[in-house]
Amino acid sequence: MSFEQQWIEYDFNPFLLFDTSGKLISLNAEAQFLLGAIKHQELFKLATTYASRSFGFKSTFMDLEYGRFKFFGVMVGYESEERIGIRLYQTPTFKLKDPDSGGEMVDLYALLDLCISSSSINLGCRFVKILDPTMPDVKLKIESFTKVLNAIFRFFSNSTTITIKLSFRVGEYIKFGEKRYSFYSLSISSDEPQVCDNSTIKALCEDASLYYEIHQQEITINIPIQKG
Repeated sequence: MSFEQQWIEYDFNPFLLFDTSGKLISLNAEAQFLLGAIKHQELFKLATTYASRSFGFKSTFMDLEYGRFKFFGVMVGYESEERIGIRLYQTPTFKLKDPDSGGEMVDLYALLDLCISSSSINLGCRFVKILDPTMPDVKLKIESFTKVLNAIFRFFSNSTTITIKLSFRVGEYIKFGEKRYSFYSLSISSDEPQVCDNSTIKALCEDASLYYEIHQQEITINIPIQKG
């Protein structure tokens, strides 16, 4: 692999190259992670939509979100009718701590039950749990994680029902340094859109070094699987 090819391979921004039929010719390491959240056909459609009318390169600023991946723009380029490439520019995120550092092994099911029990005293919501039964014990900073859960429950306090889903993200990984971590997603959703400020939740997640996704009716925390 040449020096220039290594620059593309290890770039923080996903890069994909397609042929005219949308078949994937090549992609870099970051794009492999992205394909766990979106099908390559959708990215090919994105590339053809934002390509320049004539041969060359075109950059477009826009907000894109695919699962835990967020982007602020794309660059599309082609020099012939045979191939077209796209690079997606990732939005800078807060600096995460090493998932292996700090915390202690904990039974997440028991921790969820504890937080639900304490929150249900003050909230008039009904809690519904849809949990993957295969979740192993995970390493968490228990106090910080509990604060995050309680803040999310308060955020959805105007809801009739709060649904909690725990599921394994098949084929997706969280990357830190040279390590890759499989992970579970804990999604907490409301039956009503929320318009209140979510800055407290963001600050708590970042303080706890948690990977998160926040939407009007759903907040997702991604939990890496580590050995004790």
